[in-house]
Amino acid sequence: MQSYSRSLIFSGAFFLLVSCNTAPAPTPPNSLNVMSFNIRFNNPSDGENAWPSRKALVANTVQFYRADLIGVQEALKEQLDDLSALLPEFAWLGVGRDDGKELGEYSAILYRKDRFEVLQQVTFWLSEEPEHPGSVGWDAAITRVVTWAKFQDKRDAKVFFLFNTHFDHVGQRAREESAKLLLRQIQNVAGSEPVIVTGDFNATASNLVYEILVGDAVEQDSLTPAHGLINARDISMLPHYGPDWTFHDFGRATERPGIDYIFVNHRLNVLRHGIIADPAGGPYTSDHLPVLAEVVIQKK
Repeated sequence: MQSYSRSLIFSGAFFLLVSCNTAPAPTPPNSLNVMSFNIRFNNPSDGENAWPSRKALVANTVQFYRADLIGVQEALKEQLDDLSALLPEFAWLGVGRDDGKELGEYSAILYRKDRFEVLQQVTFWLSEEPEHPGSVGWDAAITRVVTWAKFQDKRDAKVFFLFNTHFDHVGQRAREESAKLLLRQIQNVAGSEPVIVTGDFNATASNLVYEILVGDAVEQDSLTPAHGLINARDISMLPHYGPDWTFHDFGRATERPGIDYIFVNHRLNVLRHGIIADPAGGPYTSDHLPVLAEVVIQKK
């Protein structure tokens, strides 16, 4: 009941304009509900917070907030199989980071298969050898990847790109170089087409990594595009809803600055943005909170 009440409270605030004299904002028929969600890998040592206790909550969260596209981080193949069973309306794409096949964590993308057609999909490694499966870059502790897909919306035939990633949790240089590599890949692959980026970047908004991503770094790499991404929160038509933090370590580390984001480029408008909070004391969907944004692709 507590989780259900939480969902109703968030939904009411997230989807309505809070004004006595203002009607609810109409939702464009072709808007996209995008979610970034670090679902925490299946670690039996998490005890009551281990994946078997959380997987239904994750699926319920996706369904309740009517997500159309979800960039998940830390997902293992068995977890993606579980979500496929719980969310039959979704398909997913991506590869395991350890071998480019099924081993290791995925930065997978889930999408509504009745709405979107996948035109292309690629995974590259955040390293000096981005096409080498399992490669570890710079001072990173472990292998990191980006999975991207080119989609076409069956409703209006609009084409867009979604990039999903999980930056390293140890190496600052690795995060900085990963941000530069990501921007270069976006420019090379998508050009001026609509782009959405989801991810756990392990960097707060005061970190140079974030500044590189949004194009505010003072000393930008000469090979990195001058125009960065836009935090969806910053251009949301409605004020941000929910907490500012995303990582909470199953309730043990709240009130930290956020490290999970949804970014867009100049080809999208953002209607709403929020961070979906778990109830105090649990149950917890993950050790991170999901980020949700409703976006609309602009006309050319």
